[in-house]
Amino acid sequence: MSLSSKTKEIVKHFEFKFSKNFGQNFLIDQNVLDNIINAAQLSKDTCAIEIGPGIGTLTQEMAKRSRKVVTIEIDDTLIPVLNETLSDFDNIKILHEDAMKIDFNKLIMDEGLESPNLVANLPYYITTPIITKILTENTGINRIVIMIQKEVADRIVAKPDTKEYGALSLLCQYYSDVSKICKVPPSSFIPQPKVESAVIKMDIRKEPSVKVADEKLFFRIIRDSFNMRRKTLWNTLKQLGIEEEKLKEALEEAGIDPKRRGETLSIEEFGKLSDCIKNRM
Repeated sequence: MSLSSKTKEIVKHFEFKFSKNFGQNFLIDQNVLDNIINAAQLSKDTCAIEIGPGIGTLTQEMAKRSRKVVTIEIDDTLIPVLNETLSDFDNIKILHEDAMKIDFNKLIMDEGLESPNLVANLPYYITTPIITKILTENTGINRIVIMIQKEVADRIVAKPDTKEYGALSLLCQYYSDVSKICKVPPSSFIPQPKVESAVIKMDIRKEPSVKVADEKLFFRIIRDSFNMRRKTLWNTLKQLGIEEEKLKEALEEAGIDPKRRGETLSIEEFGKLSDCIKNRM
């Protein structure tokens, strides 16, 4: 039986009603499923965490290849479905919780998940908060392979001086090596979303891509630069409250023209600028 037919049969059997609040779209494309699994590079020595398992399609494939899978589902109505569809596996733990409220460090320790991979068809509405949470909490997650809205995927992998480039690009590229695996059309889901999706891979770095003296300042400069992306760096950086002469010196030392806009700076340039400003604050 095809993945599409199997999924539709399960949905019909349980009389499942899709929730717009939870952004539920179930994958029915075997090729996309295979791409996700291949990108995750799972083995019997690895563990996986999943957010938003739906009816457990991806969960089953991960369980066949992993030592252990912990899957997190917030929707009450999906728990009995998962209990049935995943009943043949003894290496899956189902958590009925909100992923945004989970302490992933504690979860990984409690469940014995050494350097797990996060693999998920993420609900669009929690994509950015979840990515930010995972990257900034130093969880020990090894790799992230997620299917997300294509527009967000484009932002994550974006290069300087493009319309997609922004604070999210720099956050992800600071903590990980990012790559896009494949595009996913709306026809790959039931119900069909109104937008295209994409699968991306983020290999978490042992050390950030640039070394900075003050991460808070580094990310503040980035946020300010993109919150006022049409302003020049000079006008943006004055918001820091630093004396103009010191700001001028910092920009000169960093080798950055104050007339440039933040959207043109590479992550290395933001790092150097941040350190030069830090030395004068």
